Amino acid sequence: MSTDKNRQIAEALLPLVGGSQNVVSVTHCMTRMRLGLADRSLVQDAALRALPDVVGVVEDDDTYQIVLGPGKVARVTTEFQAIARQETATAAASAADASAGGPAAAAAGGQSAVTADELAERGAAIRAARRRKNSTPVKQMLRRVANIFVPLIPALIGCGIVAGINGILTNLVSSGSAQWAAGIVPALTAISTGFMSLIAIFVGINTAAEFGGTPVLGGAAAAVIVFAGVSKVSVFGAKLAPGQGGVLGALFAALIAVYVEKWCRRRVPEAVDVLVTPTVTVLVSGMVTLFGLMYVCGLVSTGIGHFANWLLLHGGGVAGFVLGGLFLPLVMLGLHQALIPIHTTLIEQDGFTVLLPVLAMAGAGQVGAAIAVYVRLRRNTSIRKTIKSALPAGVMGVGEPLIYGVSLPLGRPFITACIGGAVGGGAVGLFHQLGTSVGSTAIGPSGWALFPLLKGNQGLGAIAAVYALGMGTGYLAGFIATYFFGFSKQMLAELNVAPEAAGAASTVIATGTPAAAPRVPQDTRSRGEDDDDDGAEGEGGHGGGGGDPKQPVGV
Repeated sequence: MSTDKNRQIAEALLPLVGGSQNVVSVTHCMTRMRLGLADRSLVQDAALRALPDVVGVVEDDDTYQIVLGPGKVARVTTEFQAIARQETATAAASAADASAGGPAAAAAGGQSAVTADELAERGAAIRAARRRKNSTPVKQMLRRVANIFVPLIPALIGCGIVAGINGILTNLVSSGSAQWAAGIVPALTAISTGFMSLIAIFVGINTAAEFGGTPVLGGAAAAVIVFAGVSKVSVFGAKLAPGQGGVLGALFAALIAVYVEKWCRRRVPEAVDVLVTPTVTVLVSGMVTLFGLMYVCGLVSTGIGHFANWLLLHGGGVAGFVLGGLFLPLVMLGLHQALIPIHTTLIEQDGFTVLLPVLAMAGAGQVGAAIAVYVRLRRNTSIRKTIKSALPAGVMGVGEPLIYGVSLPLGRPFITACIGGAVGGGAVGLFHQLGTSVGSTAIGPSGWALFPLLKGNQGLGAIAAVYALGMGTGYLAGFIATYFFGFSKQMLAELNVAPEAAGAASTVIATGTPAAAPRVPQDTRSRGEDDDDDGAEGEGGHGGGGGDPKQPVGV
């Protein structure tokens, strides 16, 4: 997509979220642009969801998330930030000119300020009511943990793919087939492992930033874990090892640093704060890390690794079935990011995570279910167009377009998609029990995009074959379950009609029952012909749950 197109999308989005003055923060993950808003009530939800490039909207207690899709979201976010900065600068200049224009200008500005304050109070009341209704301490903590690790995903993906390439070249060099690569292998090893060897520092920096501390102090506290000199420190009669405790130790080390820093800020006189606070923060957090956290978190990290391998080794198909079947609901709620620390711990210990390929089967079930919906609703060109536009992203492992645009709004197909993911996960888990472990060297992609990251205890061919078999099983199970059990007779009667002939038909909500007021499933005929995620919103753009646009997402 061209820069002009990305800028046009950003220019369309900014006024619909209340303008630059209403945007407190802007970040993005794999598929979503995450906005911190001063006043939620200023967002024009209907107009925003009607944009052709908006796949859907997800809300949680802290952010308003606009789903744009992989690749596109990073480019649009960059343009959005640039436009917001420009608009803010222009507004500041205008305000300065107005304040210099005399009493009349000041009076006009005062009237505007009063209105803004009233809107801000109303928005604060809305956010507070929503937090009381939907927020729990566990969900808040999981989201904060996700905020720590999500920014690390691009580096994990890049280094993981380089590691995969390096593994192939290493095997070729060992077999004598590619001696020309002997000099490249050490360089690729350095590139692929450099980030992972220092990931604890990045976790520390992000943890401190997330919990309100000074990022560099969080990084300094976590850096103790990866320092080679810790091998000279003894705890409980045993020498520490560099990296012991991993990302979990880094997270807690930085968290301790945050609380020590805040304690110092409240008590240390300002005249000596710049000297005392950083010193006390680094010293206290460092000592706690060395003589407690590294040992304890090392035991926990090792336990996580052993448990994951034990679960699949002994639970096999049953464990894979349960994990694959439950993953889509986690994605729907945005809580799947909380699994990143577990994946990262497994990658640190074993070089790959065995959980990700199993969980990736949920996407396979989703794709199979979407194809079945496409086949069953032959006359509904609107939903079929939605599936056609969202299916490529689903095949590559990005599930939100199909979740929010197809399966979740229809209800039953979401359940049958989970069944497909469960069967696919069971297949991969069964092979693990039989001796072929399939893992991923990085976190992030799934679907076909995971093939370059595959690694396990067998050769690449065997691992890829097992993963492909699991994907095929998930596709087939999701298709069969949806084709035969994904629709009631009433749903088919109301949905399997051409949009032009459905003016009086009721839309089937997520429970599979007719809505109170007649409504036609949203189509994309007025959204232009751009193929970049056009129509992927479908009914998911209305929240995926019948009449309430916010009910099924961001819960």
